[in-house]
Amino acid sequence: MTMPCDDVTRRVEAHRIEVFTGVGSRRRWSAEDKAVIVAESYSGAGTVCDVARRHGLAPTQLFTWRRAARVKSLPALEPAFAPVVVELPRPSASKPVKRRRSRRGDGGIELEIDGVVVRIGRGAEARTVAAVIGALKADR
Repeated sequence: MTMPCDDVTRRVEAHRIEVFTGVGSRRRWSAEDKAVIVAESYSGAGTVCDVARRHGLAPTQLFTWRRAARVKSLPALEPAFAPVVVELPRPSASKPVKRRRSRRGDGGIELEIDGVVVRIGRGAEARTVAAVIGALKADR
Protein backbone atom coordinates (compact mmCIF):
# COMPACT_ATOMS: atom_id res chain seq x y z
CA MET A 1 0.00 0.00 0.00
CA THR A 2 1.42 3.36 -0.97
CA MET A 3 0.63 6.61 0.73
CA PRO A 4 0.22 9.89 -1.15
CA CYS A 5 3.43 11.16 0.43
CA ASP A 6 5.31 8.10 -0.92
CA ASP A 7 4.51 8.96 -4.50
CA VAL A 8 7.88 9.68 -6.10
CA THR A 9 6.36 11.14 -9.21
CA ARG A 10 4.81 14.05 -7.25
CA ARG A 11 6.81 17.20 -7.27
CA VAL A 12 7.40 18.67 -3.82
CA GLU A 13 8.22 22.35 -3.43
CA ALA A 14 10.87 23.34 -0.96
CA HIS A 15 9.78 25.69 1.80
CA ARG A 16 11.88 28.16 3.71
CA ILE A 17 13.39 26.62 6.82
CA GLU A 18 15.07 28.56 9.61
CA VAL A 19 17.81 26.80 11.51
CA PHE A 20 18.66 28.17 14.91
CA THR A 21 22.17 27.50 16.06
CA GLY A 22 23.75 28.08 19.41
CA VAL A 23 22.98 27.05 22.94
CA GLY A 24 19.45 28.45 22.90
CA SER A 25 19.80 30.46 26.06
CA ARG A 26 17.82 33.60 26.74
CA ARG A 27 18.94 36.69 24.97
CA ARG A 28 19.60 39.77 27.04
CA TRP A 29 18.54 43.07 25.54
CA SER A 30 20.03 46.28 26.84
CA ALA A 31 17.74 49.16 27.66
CA GLU A 32 19.16 51.09 24.70
CA ASP A 33 18.44 48.22 22.29
CA LYS A 34 14.89 47.91 23.59
CA ALA A 35 14.36 51.66 23.21
CA VAL A 36 15.58 51.59 19.60
CA ILE A 37 13.32 48.64 18.72
CA VAL A 38 10.30 50.21 20.45
CA ALA A 39 10.92 53.51 18.66
CA GLU A 40 11.15 51.66 15.35
CA SER A 41 7.82 49.96 16.08
CA TYR A 42 6.20 53.39 16.48
CA SER A 43 7.85 54.86 13.37
CA GLY A 44 5.25 53.47 10.97
CA ALA A 45 7.89 51.70 8.87
CA GLY A 46 5.88 48.51 9.22
CA THR A 47 3.62 46.69 11.60
CA VAL A 48 4.73 45.72 15.07
CA CYS A 49 4.91 42.11 13.90
CA ASP A 50 7.23 43.10 11.04
CA VAL A 51 9.56 44.95 13.40
CA ALA A 52 9.54 42.03 15.83
CA ARG A 53 10.40 39.57 13.04
CA ARG A 54 13.27 41.75 11.81
CA HIS A 55 14.82 41.65 15.27
CA GLY A 56 14.05 38.00 16.00
CA LEU A 57 11.45 38.76 18.66
CA ALA A 58 8.03 37.39 19.34
CA PRO A 59 5.44 40.11 18.68
CA THR A 60 4.06 39.66 22.20
CA GLN A 61 7.48 40.55 23.62
CA LEU A 62 7.58 43.76 21.62
CA PHE A 63 4.05 44.66 22.70
CA THR A 64 5.16 44.13 26.33
CA TRP A 65 8.16 46.43 25.82
CA ARG A 66 5.88 49.08 24.24
CA ARG A 67 3.45 48.92 27.17
CA ALA A 68 6.31 49.21 29.67
CA ALA A 69 7.68 52.23 27.80
CA ARG A 70 4.27 53.93 27.85
CA VAL A 71 3.83 53.33 31.58
CA LYS A 72 7.36 54.52 32.30
CA SER A 73 6.86 57.73 30.32
CA LEU A 74 3.67 58.69 32.17
CA PRO A 75 4.22 61.09 35.06
CA ALA A 76 3.37 59.76 38.49
CA LEU A 77 0.14 61.48 39.43
CA GLU A 78 -0.44 62.44 43.02
CA PRO A 79 -4.02 62.64 44.25
CA ALA A 80 -5.20 66.24 44.05
CA PHE A 81 -8.37 67.90 45.24
CA ALA A 82 -10.36 70.74 43.79
CA PRO A 83 -11.70 73.43 46.10
CA VAL A 84 -15.23 72.66 47.29
CA VAL A 85 -17.85 75.13 48.42
CA VAL A 86 -20.62 73.85 50.66
CA GLU A 87 -23.72 75.97 50.84
CA LEU A 88 -25.96 75.44 53.82
CA PRO A 89 -29.71 75.70 53.27
CA ARG A 90 -31.25 79.05 54.10
CA PRO A 91 -32.93 79.11 57.50
CA SER A 92 -36.08 80.68 55.99
CA ALA A 93 -36.66 77.68 53.73
CA SER A 94 -39.36 75.56 55.34
CA LYS A 95 -39.48 72.88 52.68
CA PRO A 96 -36.64 70.46 52.18
CA VAL A 97 -34.82 71.00 48.91
CA LYS A 98 -35.74 68.38 46.34
CA ARG A 99 -32.87 67.12 44.29
CA ARG A 100 -33.28 66.27 40.66
CA ARG A 101 -32.17 62.77 39.90
CA SER A 102 -30.16 62.27 36.77
CA ARG A 103 -32.17 60.30 34.25
CA ARG A 104 -29.40 60.14 31.71
CA GLY A 105 -27.96 56.95 33.13
CA ASP A 106 -24.47 58.13 32.25
CA GLY A 107 -22.84 55.52 34.47
CA GLY A 108 -21.51 58.02 37.02
CA ILE A 109 -21.25 57.49 40.76
CA GLU A 110 -23.27 59.51 43.26
CA LEU A 111 -22.48 59.39 46.97
CA GLU A 112 -24.69 61.05 49.57
CA ILE A 113 -23.41 61.28 53.12
CA ASP A 114 -25.09 63.43 55.79
CA GLY A 115 -26.81 65.57 53.15
CA VAL A 116 -23.64 66.13 51.13
CA VAL A 117 -23.75 64.81 47.58
CA VAL A 118 -20.60 63.90 45.66
CA ARG A 119 -20.98 63.06 41.98
CA ILE A 120 -18.17 61.38 40.09
CA GLY A 121 -18.55 61.33 36.32
CA ARG A 122 -18.06 58.38 34.04
CA GLY A 123 -14.62 59.46 32.78
CA ALA A 124 -13.03 59.78 36.24
CA GLU A 125 -9.86 57.81 36.83
CA ALA A 126 -9.81 55.04 39.43
CA ARG A 127 -7.15 56.90 41.44
CA THR A 128 -9.39 59.95 41.68
CA VAL A 129 -12.37 57.90 42.83
CA ALA A 130 -10.22 56.10 45.42
CA ALA A 131 -8.83 59.42 46.68
CA VAL A 132 -12.31 60.94 47.07
CA ILE A 133 -13.64 57.91 48.93
CA GLY A 134 -10.51 57.79 51.10
CA ALA A 135 -10.94 61.45 51.99
CA LEU A 136 -14.58 60.91 52.90
CA LYS A 137 -13.66 57.96 55.12
CA ALA A 138 -10.80 59.84 56.78
CA ASP A 139 -13.07 62.70 57.76
CA ARG A 140 -15.42 60.41 59.70
